[in-house]
Amino acid sequence: MTYPIAILVLSALGMKTALRIKASMPEVTIYGLEARVEGADFSYTNFGETVRQLYQNGHAVIALCAAGITIRSLARVLGDKGAEPPVLAIADDGSAVVPLLGGTTGVNVLARQIAAILEVSPAITTSGELRFGTCLLNPPPGFELKNPEDAKTFIADLLGGKTVRIEGDAPWLQDANLPLDDDAELRILVTSSDVAPHKGDLVFQRKPTDTKSVSSAEATTLAGHKHGRLAVVGLGPGNPDFMIPAVKRVLNNADDVLGYETYVRMAGPFRSDQTLHMTDNREEMQRARRAFELAATGRSVVMVSSGDPGIFAMATAVVEALHESVDASWHAVELEILPGVSAALAAASRSGAPLGHDFCVLSLSDNLKPWEIIEKRISLAAEADLAMAFYNPISRHRPWQLPRAIDILRKYRNVDTPIVLGRDIGRPAETLRVITLAELTPDQVDMRTVIIVGSSLTRSFERRDGGKWVYTPRWYGTKPES
Repeated sequence: MTYPIAILVLSALGMKTALRIKASMPEVTIYGLEARVEGADFSYTNFGETVRQLYQNGHAVIALCAAGITIRSLARVLGDKGAEPPVLAIADDGSAVVPLLGGTTGVNVLARQIAAILEVSPAITTSGELRFGTCLLNPPPGFELKNPEDAKTFIADLLGGKTVRIEGDAPWLQDANLPLDDDAELRILVTSSDVAPHKGDLVFQRKPTDTKSVSSAEATTLAGHKHGRLAVVGLGPGNPDFMIPAVKRVLNNADDVLGYETYVRMAGPFRSDQTLHMTDNREEMQRARRAFELAATGRSVVMVSSGDPGIFAMATAVVEALHESVDASWHAVELEILPGVSAALAAASRSGAPLGHDFCVLSLSDNLKPWEIIEKRISLAAEADLAMAFYNPISRHRPWQLPRAIDILRKYRNVDTPIVLGRDIGRPAETLRVITLAELTPDQVDMRTVIIVGSSLTRSFERRDGGKWVYTPRWYGTKPES
């Protein structure tokens, strides 16, 4: 299984080490402690919450800090040893690489890889691996250990002096220091068949592969025999607990997964036999057409979006691509749209119920529609006294639109109207603030922030943790009698 890799950094020195790793492993994502670390891919405010969420989300975790901090932070969520992703602690200056968790899922392989980049020796303490020079529980891609539950006893027997014989082709064990004996009681079996292990066996089964290239003409022919599937899915705000079961199911069954790189990595981990197609966030129509090309060959394809795929996301591009196509094989694809929790709904749930009455959702990006239309819609929604959620509120290339939107809101709303600012809700760097319209300024917002603007009836009050609850009553005008 392939795990997306997250590096957690707490200091400027640690950031230098993280960048050394990323230079050789560009697929890693760097999370930096807010106000201490600059230049990270994402920022976070609480180390414990962030490392637990990444771990539970199936990320391999590299913590540039003391091993004890990482262990204490993860202690409450540790579970199945065979399913845990790799976790390492690395000294800030890169002088030590310490595998902590994931002995059966490749932590020592990852530790050696990073240690080679940093030009140090990894602190590997796994007795079987130190003795035999290999981790028998972690075969290379293309192989699967069929009976991991027997591995502990198997390795203990080897360490106790028993010998082993190898049946089948196991090239990754050629340089291992195993006590081989053709008449040994213990056996390592490498097979393409689905066999039942006997006592004293470790069975590695080859995974089926399909390396045949398919031409466009062949794809059309194949589509006539087998209809492919294309699922456009919403991952929700980022936390796997918010992902609906149907999305998890299609991701597990996918041959190909397409999407913006950040969202594809969020959807993982993936198996080695699944193909990932990661593109720039602006290549929506090309990505949609590529998805149909793959599905038309009979493959099971998943297109991922954050939040809900039908709200400023990929569902529209996919359906539009199908509408514009005259290719019969595309129209034969079984297309399914699976919803997700949108950013506005996630932020609303964290703050209470600010969207409890009529509301509208607007994007402030004028990349695909004129600003005059956006401004008119803000004015009309404000005049109609609707609560509002603003997506894509501001960016480096669009610095003036949000100030203009704030000016419009202040024409129709009281200055004490509650405003909810939700940033990266459901992700490790989540922040939530409740302020008033009078306090709202552009410097409090970025592209990863959703802004919820209350109606004239929206209320806020103090909550026990020091924050505020916000709600918009379901009644309008005169409150009904209880």
